Amino acid sequence: MPRQLAGSVVVVTGASSGIGRATALAFAQAGARLLLVARREEPLLAAAIECEQRGAQAAQALVADVRDAAALERAAATAEARFGGIDVWVNNAGVTLMSRFEDAPPDLWREVLETNFFGTVNGARAALPRLRRAGGGVLINVGSVNSRVGAPYASAYVASKFAIRGFAECLRDEYRGQGVDVCTVMPASIDTPLFQHAANFTGRAVKPLRPVIRPERVAAAILRCARRPRREMIVGFSGRQLVALHDLALPLFERVMTRNVEREHFLQRSARPSSGNLRDPSTEWTGITGGWREGDASPHGSGPARTASTPA
Repeated sequence: MPRQLAGSVVVVTGASSGIGRATALAFAQAGARLLLVARREEPLLAAAIECEQRGAQAAQALVADVRDAAALERAAATAEARFGGIDVWVNNAGVTLMSRFEDAPPDLWREVLETNFFGTVNGARAALPRLRRAGGGVLINVGSVNSRVGAPYASAYVASKFAIRGFAECLRDEYRGQGVDVCTVMPASIDTPLFQHAANFTGRAVKPLRPVIRPERVAAAILRCARRPRREMIVGFSGRQLVALHDLALPLFERVMTRNVEREHFLQRSARPSSGNLRDPSTEWTGITGGWREGDASPHGSGPARTASTPA
């Protein structure tokens, strides 16, 4: 039987913007009780208020960094104390770094794994014992289509997302028969502020690859996993196409991906080196979308930066 989300207790990390915020609002509309976790207090409080306006039975904001295992343990304890347990935990918080591997500062490269992968590990450590004690629940990890396929300039991000998928597979084996489901949701290119927040050492302004999907589609997939858990779910037809090409013809896939990234992943302007939000949260771009569907992700904004010798 599908899980009833009305009244269920849901923890969402990375809930101050992007997919996390869209997911929190979707659970709110289903009548869940929510604990929202992120580093940015002001947008997190605003998200909690909006969740209650959208139908959440209750919504509480808790400022915490997923890199801090003790902070996520406190978050889990807070949800348990206020709501009586946890039914669904969504590990969503994520960051990215765009750079050739050799050009990426090693400490920042590691920070991507600290947030994306070890943040997921920290969330799992806090959530799993409580899900098991409650007699069952769902751990949902937000990976990426890059949990299945590689891409140039994104080695830290890809490594972290591959690790999330493998980690979830191990957990499914270990918790089999204990009432705990572990799901990996793998979005394709999504219209969120991820690239406004990105660390960037490519020398070029970055943007998502087209086609760009609305965050609400990912939120809907996460809710489907909460109701009827699935091991893995790719969100977006373009993501399924990439995985199919990767699995069937890897040499061709690698050539296509390299060409597509060079043509589509950059804007026609330069950018200074930036650590983005890897160490400290950004005060800007706190909404669900990054404006990419209507703005710079369009074809005329794509491609390498023009120089004086490059024809218009």
